[in-house]
Amino acid sequence: MAKVVILSGAGISAESGISTFRDSEGLWEHYDIKDICTAGCLETNRETTIEFYDKRRLDLADKEPNRAHRVIARLKAKYKDDIAIITQNVDDLFEKAGIAHEDIVHLHGYLTKVECEKCGLVYDIGYKKTQDSFNGKCPTCASGKIRPFIVMFGEAAPMYAKINQEIDDCELLVVIGTSGNVIAVDILSSYVDRTILNNLEPSITINDELYTKVLYKKATEAIDEIASEIEIFLEKRV
Repeated sequence: MAKVVILSGAGISAESGISTFRDSEGLWEHYDIKDICTAGCLETNRETTIEFYDKRRLDLADKEPNRAHRVIARLKAKYKDDIAIITQNVDDLFEKAGIAHEDIVHLHGYLTKVECEKCGLVYDIGYKKTQDSFNGKCPTCASGKIRPFIVMFGEAAPMYAKINQEIDDCELLVVIGTSGNVIAVDILSSYVDRTILNNLEPSITINDELYTKVLYKKATEAIDEIASEIEIFLEKRV
């Protein structure tokens, strides 16, 4: 397991123009969260749910990684086995920055992938609408029951087991751009000796007194200091 764990949330991608469901503007503005991203929405509101994620997928096509993604990609390339990248984000900005997809733990799924509800096949459709890839049918079993490869609120999140595995061996935890509403980062921090928290502003669900270093600023503005801390820490271990 890696000695440094970087856990990122929506805040790291916001500077690349990707809106979150807490934004007052953007793709989420005209949708009710309970209708398009909670367990059961594909049964009760399938058409609108598919439409929403198709729009998010198309919107992702021209989004570029920002400096925070690129610096983390550089660190991962330099210290491949010592750094674990875990993200709550479903975008592909870390991949666009140069990190191999298999080297990133996407806790909540991946926007360019879809899943066949009949046979379970997960496949990448790029930045297309669901209907525009294989005519909206599974390339293996031809079923038309295709869903976004996204973990909805209230659904099981199997990749969460990876957090526990990595935290067991973690010596430096870096939390970037998360409110703490979905993942209780304070609990994670209690298992690690050294921790860094970077958010744009304080969150009522995070006790910043629990963290070794706190940086309230944009991820792109904090990333150099974060990278320096990581490199100093890892070089001392050599």
